[in-house]
Amino acid sequence: MAMSEEGQLKEAISTLKETGVRITPQRHAILEYLIDSMAHPTADDIYKALEGKFPNMSVATVYNNLRVFREVGLVKELTYGDASSRFDFVTTDHYHVICDGCGKIVDFHYPGLDEVEQLASHVTGFKVNNHRMEIYGTCSDCSTKETH
Repeated sequence: MAMSEEGQLKEAISTLKETGVRITPQRHAILEYLIDSMAHPTADDIYKALEGKFPNMSVATVYNNLRVFREVGLVKELTYGDASSRFDFVTTDHYHVICDGCGKIVDFHYPGLDEVEQLASHVTGFKVNNHRMEIYGTCSDCSTKETH
């Protein structure tokens, strides 16, 4: 059962407090935006979404905060070949389906793959740290455009 967005935010904030990171209103807003947004926003997306609320916030501020979140393990930076990194709030293990057309990234959960690390370790003798799987295709929006 997935935790509520509110629960995730509370947990993220207590993680930050434990690691001694100050919770500024901007950090709170960025975290909240990341948790609410399932679209894996870029730093620029986050900046644009919040600039009305924080007129004195710069893109650099957003980047610095994302870096802080990444260092404490709350956020993953996804770099998929395009210029701008997208940021993903770290929830349970999940995989990404990526559109070749517009670059949209969608999460999907597939618990059956948890065993893949044990199998890899068993077969190769590696001590496995983590894995990532990416699936590429064309999203429904881009498919619709192609047929018209």
